[in-house]
Amino acid sequence: MKTLLIVDDEPRTRQGVRKTLEAWSAGRYRIETVESGVAALEWLKEHSAHLIITDVRMPEIGGLQMLEAIQDGAGGSGSHHKPVVIVISGHAEFDYAQKAIQLGVVEYLLKPLDKLRLIQAVEKALEAEEERHRIERMEKLVDPKLLEAGQEAKYGQPVRDAIAFVEEHMREAIGMKQVADHLHLNASYFSVLFKEQTGFTFSEYLTRRRLQRAKELLAQTRLPIGEIAEQVGYQTAKYFIKVFKDSESISPSQYRRQVSDEDDAIQ
Repeated sequence: MKTLLIVDDEPRTRQGVRKTLEAWSAGRYRIETVESGVAALEWLKEHSAHLIITDVRMPEIGGLQMLEAIQDGAGGSGSHHKPVVIVISGHAEFDYAQKAIQLGVVEYLLKPLDKLRLIQAVEKALEAEEERHRIERMEKLVDPKLLEAGQEAKYGQPVRDAIAFVEEHMREAIGMKQVADHLHLNASYFSVLFKEQTGFTFSEYLTRRRLQRAKELLAQTRLPIGEIAEQVGYQTAKYFIKVFKDSESISPSQYRRQVSDEDDAIQ
């Protein structure tokens, strides 16, 4: 369940925003409140917030100062990705609005708050949060070195054909000699050619490509680990898990939990 954190030192505003959002959310979101920027930073050390709604002017730490602290890592260990933010203020001050934009704030609302305008801002912010979360998940799927190696236009025909062969036969127990034979090339010559053009040995490329495909299946399907292992060319789940863990420092199951949407489900 996603969490919305309201930060405002004025009890009336704080409770008014909470009441409005609780009625709107109908139990779909967890709504939390704190009375200051300091309290928010303490709260974030233990909890995650997907959306923060904060006043600009508060004692001790103002809303924008609090957001800077969160961006600098003072938000603690509760968040695995940064929350999106709506700022509310009693003053239409250009400097505040400009700073809010620099900090990535998605909406700047003026008091007194219009309920419909608040709800529309929250819906927009949650869409932005979901898009950011989607991008973060996709970034975890990408092997930058493999992405660079995949720029096939710079390769000669034999290497392009080898990469295509890997894509077509990934489920099989293929090796460099089999690919070289398919290309009618001497294995030693093919080995040097592939490394020279891609920066990887053929074995390194094959392993990285298999793990890349495994990551995609872990993130986008609910297939069992054993079936994923088979689909990417490993005969046993045990060996697949070992190779995955050696490369990623976490198990396939842990990786799946990291990139899945399970934290978005109502518990």
